[in-house]
Amino acid sequence: MKLLQKDFAANQSGTAKIMPEEPDDVWLLYNLILPGDVVSADTTRKVRLESTKTAASRVKITLHLKVTCRDFLNDSSTLRLRGKNLQPNPYVAAGSFHTLTLEPNKTFDLRKKLWNSDAVEALNESAQNSKSSSSLAVVLFHQSHAEIYLVGNGATTRFSNVEASSNSSRNKAVSSTVFFRDVFAALVRHVDFTVVKRVVIASEASTKDEFRRFVLSEAKRLRMTWMEENKSRIVVASSGKNGDLGEVLGDRAVTDLIKDSKVGIEVRAFRELWDMVCNNSDRACYGPHNVESAHEMRAIETLLITDELYRNADIGIRQRYGGLVKEVKEGGGKVLVYSSMHVSAPQLSMLTGVAAILRFPLPHLQDFDV
Repeated sequence: MKLLQKDFAANQSGTAKIMPEEPDDVWLLYNLILPGDVVSADTTRKVRLESTKTAASRVKITLHLKVTCRDFLNDSSTLRLRGKNLQPNPYVAAGSFHTLTLEPNKTFDLRKKLWNSDAVEALNESAQNSKSSSSLAVVLFHQSHAEIYLVGNGATTRFSNVEASSNSSRNKAVSSTVFFRDVFAALVRHVDFTVVKRVVIASEASTKDEFRRFVLSEAKRLRMTWMEENKSRIVVASSGKNGDLGEVLGDRAVTDLIKDSKVGIEVRAFRELWDMVCNNSDRACYGPHNVESAHEMRAIETLLITDELYRNADIGIRQRYGGLVKEVKEGGGKVLVYSSMHVSAPQLSMLTGVAAILRFPLPHLQDFDV
């Protein structure tokens, strides 16, 4: 994230000029921009000029939208904002409702009546960690298709889903080469290798090793310097029996690659929590009632919470969990907020979205939440 201009402070009104650089940045903006904020950005609209009789043409305009709702589009990693235009221009009236789309490398201005401390911290941290070296690309092979993911500091985005040819039984060798070439093309098209420092190729069987050899062969043929000089950064991993991304990130080789990154810390914390829930339940708890009870006893070492709860649109829910997070931090506990795009988020949601690793055993907590 590039913070191009900054004129704001915590608990005050102010503006910022921002340019997201990665899908992870757009996801942060989804959590940062709230109804009531004003977003100003250039866009185009198709208009028919009264002075001519020609067909409608596109013109560049600037919209100043007071946001009423927003929607993150996972497939394209873009943020769609809807709101009321505050300033008139020759083509758009003031008070009319329009949409804006925010995406990587598109600059915009954000004005808030109140920048809370969480928003200030999140934006400053993202700007400082711009172009983080911890980003990881994952090519995950299944029986009939391959998925390409980018694992960032707080989000996991699937960029591509490449289907294998249905004619694979007719000429297996040729079809396999065509499939590998399609996957390789998608990888090169969607991954910026000046940012992504590691590529993990994963499958349950031998496909991962075969594709790695293909990648290095293609890189040499096409004179792709980055891949040729950094082949040690292209590693293979097992996708496990379930063949999902969570198992890939849990592979020891991959864990070592991401151990110091935000996503690595979060994956490791959730696995520790899950192991405790299964094998040492007195040292872990989940569900609002049990977690709050543990907090009252100052027992929380690490709080794990989904941003669906922490940044909930319902003011009461948001205040409840915002207060919990603040108090846990003040008590010396660690807090990890999992975006809905995080690889561990679905499993954490199955545990009600809030859970905790405890400093000491609490055998008398209820086994169920009320």
